[in-house]
Amino acid sequence: MEAADYEVLSVREQLFHEKVRECIISTLLFATLYILCHIALTRFKKPAEFTTVDDEDATVNKIALELCTFTLAVALGAVLLLPFSIISNEVLLSLPRNYYIQWLNGSLIHGLWNLVFLFSNLSLIFLMPFAYFFTESEGFAGSRKGVLARVYETVVMLMFLTLLVLGMVWVASAIVDNSKASTESLYDFWEYYLPYLYSCISFLGVLLLLVCTPLGLARMFSVTGKLLVKPRLLEDLEEQLHCSAFEEAALTRRICNPTSCWLPLDMELLHRRVLALQTQRVLLEKRRKASAWQRNLGYPLAMLCLLVLTGLSVLIVAIHILELLIDEAAMPRGMQGASLGQVSFSKLGSFGAVVQVVLIFYLMVSSVVGFYSSPLFWGLRPRWHDTAMTQIIGNCVCLLVLSSALPVFSRTLGLTRLDLLGDFGRFNWLGNFYIVFLYNAAFAGLTTLCLVKTFTAAVRAELIRAFGLDRLPLPVSGFPRASRKTQHQ
Repeated sequence: MEAADYEVLSVREQLFHEKVRECIISTLLFATLYILCHIALTRFKKPAEFTTVDDEDATVNKIALELCTFTLAVALGAVLLLPFSIISNEVLLSLPRNYYIQWLNGSLIHGLWNLVFLFSNLSLIFLMPFAYFFTESEGFAGSRKGVLARVYETVVMLMFLTLLVLGMVWVASAIVDNSKASTESLYDFWEYYLPYLYSCISFLGVLLLLVCTPLGLARMFSVTGKLLVKPRLLEDLEEQLHCSAFEEAALTRRICNPTSCWLPLDMELLHRRVLALQTQRVLLEKRRKASAWQRNLGYPLAMLCLLVLTGLSVLIVAIHILELLIDEAAMPRGMQGASLGQVSFSKLGSFGAVVQVVLIFYLMVSSVVGFYSSPLFWGLRPRWHDTAMTQIIGNCVCLLVLSSALPVFSRTLGLTRLDLLGDFGRFNWLGNFYIVFLYNAAFAGLTTLCLVKTFTAAVRAELIRAFGLDRLPLPVSGFPRASRKTQHQ
């Protein structure tokens, strides 16, 4: 063999080893996410659905749970996709020739983006509908009962759903772009139909983030206040402990002497209430034993961090709105090749990249808080060891829609300058200036409105409660008078 042939073989062998290495790294990352999601779902599932007398129902629920675990792992991967790419770019800039990070390259990052896009399509279009129909199916009438009969019914229902969605996508395509080329492009199922369908789903996810994120940013202050110990000026733990002890003693007497009340009593409800009060009293005892540093320094610092992060998010979006009016390069766009390690995605270098990652995670957490705080999705909130299988499926679908839209959401708002990789940048609506501009303006306006309303109302309410004005016989402007039960306590 000639020297040129040896060079070709060595290059092919090197490419083969690089692909194998990328597959191993991707598999390890996904396996880690899968294990974490499986542990989380087992904490929320209802044990009675997996230990039933009917082995068939238990088997169906176990299969559906594994599909939900896969979907939730994909959702978590979509959340980590953009931060991982930003951090990898900064690492390659800082250590360009380090031997131990040679595995971290643009090909690996681009492959992860494509895998997340593929698995998101697979989960939203096939796996989650299959899991829902599988748990609700009973088999066709006249057929033998069993898991296989349920599979047959589920496959038939999934085929009908696919035809229905296919027709809806064709109608939507005809309304948006009624050209022959656009219609014929949908015949290519893999290259055009699935990306177009996922583009519609992603657009719905971005709209959902537009509604949930401002609401969640306003709710983050109250949620954090419940988790942390407030200063004594803003919270009287002794009074809460006394009220909890009195209520627990009253319920205990009612359980021990049910004949003293002429109304019928629900003993199970009373027992659950007593257990809840005991748990609440234990938590209050722990909060009372908190140190002065936690009480007087932790709560103000947490509120200050939330205020800084929220204000910084609104400021970045406002600056991005001005950039959209001046520079066309500020528009979000896709990038087929992942050229990492060449230039930083932030003008502040590594510090700016860290700020971008923190803001992305903060907005994602805020969107989840806002999603579960909205009245429309309040009933979908999972409960500890008391979440039905259909409810778990609904939560996984919603979280996947939110998380898969996070990269597009972050790039549209200008939180990062990293262009969307792979098929994430093929969405047609990303090139529409009016949609992007109105989206940024709506986000800045809604966030500012929610913050001003919630923050000012919370400050006034806390000051009024701290000075005891809520116990006055006359109502205070904007705040209802305390009830008789609260006044006697």
